[in-house]
Amino acid sequence: MNFVRRRTDPLEVNLTPLIDVVFLLLIFFMVSTSFKLETQIDLELPTADGQSEPTKDVMVVSVSSRGEYAINDAVVLSQGSAALTIAIQSTIDTLKPEHVVLMADARASHQNVVTLLDILTQAGISRVQIKTQSNSEAPN
Repeated sequence: MNFVRRRTDPLEVNLTPLIDVVFLLLIFFMVSTSFKLETQIDLELPTADGQSEPTKDVMVVSVSSRGEYAINDAVVLSQGSAALTIAIQSTIDTLKPEHVVLMADARASHQNVVTLLDILTQAGISRVQIKTQSNSEAPN
């Protein structure tokens, strides 16, 4: 007996459901992924009412809007954290301040302020005051 075989077209894999599943997975991972975890620093901000000028046993560190640092009105020329660390440590060794007053320009980068706080913490300073500007001192 001779059976006649029917000619069949080659089998094709339908990729449409696979592509749909891949796109759904892609959308799921894009929505559920946290790209950058931000760290927070708990700050207790002082009010501007009745603040007195710093005394002599206080080190004043300021950050300008251009990212320049100054320690007791002496500008630290290099913006690198190593030079800033050395300058802060030598000032601490000389003055032995009870606490540090941090004055940052309103337009200063927050990263510069956080870097300065990290350096002060590494230098052993635990009392940092952030100086604010009262409404009467604020420029209009």
